[in-house]
Amino acid sequence: MPGNRTVRRAALAAALSALAVTAPTGSSATAAPAPAPAPAGDRSEIPARSGRTDSAVDRVAHFYGSYLDAVTDDGRSALAQALRGHYLTPELRARLANWEQREHADGVLRGQDTPTAWRVTYNDSAMGRAWTRVRLTWGGPEQPRYTYLLVTSDLNTLRITDIQPDTEQ
Repeated sequence: MPGNRTVRRAALAAALSALAVTAPTGSSATAAPAPAPAPAGDRSEIPARSGRTDSAVDRVAHFYGSYLDAVTDDGRSALAQALRGHYLTPELRARLANWEQREHADGVLRGQDTPTAWRVTYNDSAMGRAWTRVRLTWGGPEQPRYTYLLVTSDLNTLRITDIQPDTEQ
């Protein structure tokens, strides 16, 4: 039926128009310019990010990426606390609270400031647990400093059960 096809096309066009993103109004002097697209056929320089919901390593990476965004944007916000509640076991949250009270620092980051970058790599797994190494980058690109954490996850729940400084780095 040609009539139905026309109606579906019109509905699709209306839906796409409703979802279209418009440019923000106001002063654009403070807005960062959009990155230039890569030349056609040259996609090797574009970083890709992906993950799996069933991977303990990806869960740790998702947690640290989200947590750093939350504390960078708002300090120790409600979002940072909600992320802790979702990704960390209650036992770990209690241990971190004790550590933070004693050390006057963020136990997830093991520091008082906020890192500028993070990297998560697989370390090992056995007996229902997985260990990942988290490298936190502090300071600017000219003189970065790194700290390393060893993060333990439960493979059944994928929740983080421990965060300790990694002394092997």
